[in-house]
Amino acid sequence: MDDASTMHAHHPAPTAPAPASPAAPGGAWKAWIPALLALFAAPMLLAGNPFYVHLAVLICINVIFVNGLSVISRTGQLSFCHAAFMGMGAFTAVICTTRLQTPFFVSVLAGVGLSVLVAWLLGAVILRLQGVYFVLVTFCFGELFRLVLLEGGSLTGGANGIANIPPASVFGFALDTKLSFYFLAAASAFASIVLLIALFKTPRGHELDAVGDNPDLAEASGIGIQSTQMFAFLLGSGLAGFAGALLAHYLGFVSPESFSQHVSVAAIIMLVIGGRGSVVGPILGALIMTPLPELFRSAIETQNILYGITLILVLKFLPMGLVGIGARLRRKKGTP
Repeated sequence: MDDASTMHAHHPAPTAPAPASPAAPGGAWKAWIPALLALFAAPMLLAGNPFYVHLAVLICINVIFVNGLSVISRTGQLSFCHAAFMGMGAFTAVICTTRLQTPFFVSVLAGVGLSVLVAWLLGAVILRLQGVYFVLVTFCFGELFRLVLLEGGSLTGGANGIANIPPASVFGFALDTKLSFYFLAAASAFASIVLLIALFKTPRGHELDAVGDNPDLAEASGIGIQSTQMFAFLLGSGLAGFAGALLAHYLGFVSPESFSQHVSVAAIIMLVIGGRGSVVGPILGALIMTPLPELFRSAIETQNILYGITLILVLKFLPMGLVGIGARLRRKKGTP
């Protein structure tokens, strides 16, 4: 992402030690990698049941989506317009595919590129805001984007959206079945996880944590607060746009309501339940929360009640999310 690279000033690493987190690199990840491979390979055993494969595809896409929000949250910001960038990636990719007849990968890159560009323009304005002000502005931007889609006329299809999206094609092979698309979604999710693991090993990754932990100390250590937050905002928004492009080509349909505020809220819930500040957290959150809308599609009120109850219980008893359980068990065993 060229826009991200322009903001990547070479700052010295923080003098304060980076906070320990479940995402910190170490030997524990040698045990997680086989588990991840087993998770993403599971639908092969369930290929006879399209519904389970469908859920697996949605879980993989949500892992990418929530990974983007996780990067942003590490700098202490919580974006309520994350679904808007997912929608930008989706609609841009679909318009390129259906109107311009561009290849699938080119359409996806266009969707990611627009998401990053808009994030850069928006971030230049709002990243000076903190706390509730940042939340309010991102919430308003997300709603504004949805209204733009509704008024987009023939370009976005208005309230009806865009249907009959051709299936993704990779090297001339059409991914026109759930199982075939699953391989692309699983590979993409795994790549996003590896990307974040590699990022958090670097000085830039430690800068993200330092800014989120103590902005004043980070700035005193020579870290550029706004450039670090901009980097996180661009990367997170780009991942959201990528997830949106995959989702649109998988479902074959997009509409403005597919990227409303409740989608951003759902991503935040997944992140909080799984565990903020962790690479594992978004995986657990997506794995647990993605099936709920599908299982309770005919009872939206029940779904929202379950969301609320689950979030309250996690915040009350597991403030570090589900990854906190593993941390507690390691402390009891006396392991780091």
